[in-house]
Amino acid sequence: MPATTDSTADFTADPDELASMTTSRPSGHGAVRAYDWIAHHAAHRPNHEAVRDLGSGRSFTYADLDVRVDAMAAYLTSLGIGRGDRVALLAHNGVEFFDVQFACARTGSICVLLNWRLTVTELEYILNDSSPALLVHDTSFADAAQELQQRCSIGALVAIDGGAADSAYEQALARFDGHADANAALTHDDVITIMYTSGTTGLPKGAMITHGMNFWNSVNLGIPAGIGIDTVHLNVLPLFHTGGLNCYCNPVLHAGGTVVILKGFDPGETLRVIGDPAQGITHFFAVPAPYQFMMQHPDFHDTDLTRLRIAGVGGAPCALTIMETWMERGVSLAQGFGMTETSPACIFLDPGDALRKIGSTGKTLLHTEMRIVNEDGGDCAPDEVGELWVAGPNITPGYWNRPDATADAFEGRWLKTGDAARVDDEGFVYIVDRWKDMYISGGENVYPAEIENVLYQLPGVAEAAIIGVPNDRWGEVGLAVLALKPGATIDRATVVEHCVSRLAKFKIPNDIAIVEALPRNATGKVLKRELRTQFVGDEAPKIS
Repeated sequence: MPATTDSTADFTADPDELASMTTSRPSGHGAVRAYDWIAHHAAHRPNHEAVRDLGSGRSFTYADLDVRVDAMAAYLTSLGIGRGDRVALLAHNGVEFFDVQFACARTGSICVLLNWRLTVTELEYILNDSSPALLVHDTSFADAAQELQQRCSIGALVAIDGGAADSAYEQALARFDGHADANAALTHDDVITIMYTSGTTGLPKGAMITHGMNFWNSVNLGIPAGIGIDTVHLNVLPLFHTGGLNCYCNPVLHAGGTVVILKGFDPGETLRVIGDPAQGITHFFAVPAPYQFMMQHPDFHDTDLTRLRIAGVGGAPCALTIMETWMERGVSLAQGFGMTETSPACIFLDPGDALRKIGSTGKTLLHTEMRIVNEDGGDCAPDEVGELWVAGPNITPGYWNRPDATADAFEGRWLKTGDAARVDDEGFVYIVDRWKDMYISGGENVYPAEIENVLYQLPGVAEAAIIGVPNDRWGEVGLAVLALKPGATIDRATVVEHCVSRLAKFKIPNDIAIVEALPRNATGKVLKRELRTQFVGDEAPKIS
């Protein structure tokens, strides 16, 4: 286990104490200063377009964005928010994500990005854990925000209204326009973002993302993806997710390119934007599902894709038919592997190897190291399956308020990913199974323990286990395997109804199966591999 210091063992300290903390692991980059990307590009290329927000119809140069970030930083300061304090954001995609992120960078505060798909109950746990002083939210989430303010003792709310000048958010920026304060003196070891991922214990864990992680991810991804000043990247993934924010939005802003934002994903609209020469899209990233939905859209074969230089895919295994269909249109999908905890890029498959190395996620990126470790802690031989461990300056220092989870996740400087993998004789990595029980539905990580805790609240349920089963639309969906108490009955509709108010939609089991008892080993642990063998295959229940 890694040695821990007070900086990891106690994240309930006051802001002044928190500001002086360093990470719990030797980072390898010491006290390297964190620099202001937006201010730099505003000085060097002020009229170059930074953000094109298609949802609100607005465009911002680097000079414009610099002014907005300064105003937001001054607004935060006016509320007494400074180094180490948290600012939460509950919103659909928009320029506000970059306003808040880079304003936090200037003040030394930390942005907490919230998944708007979660229920109020799920968000309540996250906000009580992170204790933000301010919640920035879309007007569409106003009721939830007000309820959360009461439940979680949040000091202030400010509402976004699609760029409307009379919204509370835009009025706050206007009021503090020109009131820039001196930037906080930060290093690569300072935390800039907390992103919550579901834990195998059923409770979310806040992965701490540092300035250094953002920088090294920009370098790791920027080189193989060819990101530069002339890059025009289209983002359709939610910006609260590391795939949206960091593949490739942050690397593009680091390089001085242009980020184009859609409020959300729609296959026809996405194809229209990619094919529009006036938009000039050169880069795109998504999980496999959007690629599948676009290739099934009637406009797919008539869309001009020739301007796309890089189309990245990650977050879940990409089916061969998706890769082949896009390749027939002249687009080789660039696959990769990463996690929220790795900022996220770790491994990348060059498009030129996509068909030659079907199923591989590629090789490690420039500033990341990798081991595949057997149960004895030794390195695996080629084609031997073990657990994937990664290390480097792009790896999280740990989990907010969770020194226990941090200790469990690391072996010295190595992050144990929880993924079973092998490497071939050419050094290409293959993710062959999940060491943990997490599955991926529509690009979202789903951890069974959280859902199982909810299912056990049903009066007739004696035992519950969730496994991921294949689904043509979402990649995987949840199957609830239930053992019932004597005389009890249950149906799918009852399970779904019970889960709707307690879980985000993507976590709700798609179907149920009833068994006499769950298979267990001698220590009482449920043998989910046996459940997968039983239900994933010819005899599996039909999943719609």
